[in-house]
Amino acid sequence: MAETQTQQDDTGGTPGGGAALRADCGSCFGLCCAALPFAAGADFAIDKAAGTPCRNLQADFGCGIHARLRDSGFQGCTVYDCFGAGQRVSQVTFGGRSWREAPESASQMFEVFPVVRQLHELLWYLTEALTFAPARPVHAELRRALDETERLARSGPAEILALDVPAHRQRVAELLLRVSELVRAVVPRRREHRGGDLFGARLRGADLRGANLRGALLVAADLGGADLRLADLIGADLRDANVAGADLTEALFLTQAQLNAARGDASTRLPATLARPGHWPRTATAATPGDRPAQGQGQGQGQGQRRKPRGQQGRPQGGRSGKPRR
Repeated sequence: MAETQTQQDDTGGTPGGGAALRADCGSCFGLCCAALPFAAGADFAIDKAAGTPCRNLQADFGCGIHARLRDSGFQGCTVYDCFGAGQRVSQVTFGGRSWREAPESASQMFEVFPVVRQLHELLWYLTEALTFAPARPVHAELRRALDETERLARSGPAEILALDVPAHRQRVAELLLRVSELVRAVVPRRREHRGGDLFGARLRGADLRGANLRGALLVAADLGGADLRLADLIGADLRDANVAGADLTEALFLTQAQLNAARGDASTRLPATLARPGHWPRTATAATPGDRPAQGQGQGQGQGQRRKPRGQQGRPQGGRSGKPRR
C-alpha cells in the first residue's frame, strides 16, 4: 500500500488525529493498489482497472517503486490517503486474511474498502471538529455522529455494502457546515467561494481569513503569501496550487493529502498536526517585488490562464470512493 509509506517518507510524518485514522501500510493488504482504478495521465503512468493489482505491488504488499513514485510518474499515489481504512478492512473487517490467501473474498474486500475509506474520512473531520471550542453548541451532535459513523465502519462486509453512504455523508456534511460557520463567525466580511471555480486564480497575498472554500476548485491557483487562517478547506482541490508563504496554521479541515498535492516551501505556515511535504523546497521561494497585494486586497476574482485539470485530484478513480458531497 503506497499512501502511508509515501506520507511518512515524503512528508516526514502523518496527519493529526487518532492512530486508527492514520494509514498503516504494514497492516494493509495493498488495497489502494489493488481495489481502485486509475487512468494514465499526469498523476499515473499507466491505466489500471479496479480489482487488478498494480504492477508495482509486491508479494509482501509493499510498493516496488515507493522511493521513486514521483519520478516514475505515480505522483497520484503520493497524495492519496485512506485515513486508516486499509488496515481496518484488512485486519478487522476481513480478520487478517488477505485477498491472496482467500481469493474468494477479493471482490467483496475490494468493494468494501472504498466505502470504509469514506467513513474514515468522515471520522477524521468529525474528530477535528470536536477540537474547536466555538463549536461547543454542537459538540453533542458531533459525538453522536462520530459514534454512528464508527458503528457503521465496524459493520460486517454485507452491512457495509448495503449502507446508504451518500445520505450519511450529507447528514455529516450539514453538521460540519454548522461547525464551520460557528468557528468562522469571528471573522467579519468573510469571502464566500463555496464550490467556486478558482482555477488558476490570482490570490497572492489575499486576505482569505475565514473564507468559505469548501469544495472550491483551486487547481494551479496562486495563494502565495495568502492568509488562510480559519478558512474552510474541506474538499478544496489544491492540486498544483501555490501556497508558498501562505498561512495555513488555523485552516479548517485541511488534510495531509491536500498539502501533498499543493506546492509550498519552507515559509508556508502549517497546522501543528500536519507535516511539511518532503518534495517542497527546503528554502523560501523568493517573491517577485510588488506582486503581493496589500492585506485584504487579494485578487480573489481574477483568474490566470486556464489549463486542463489533472485526473481525479491525485486520487485513484472510481467505485464508491468518489468525491463527497459538500
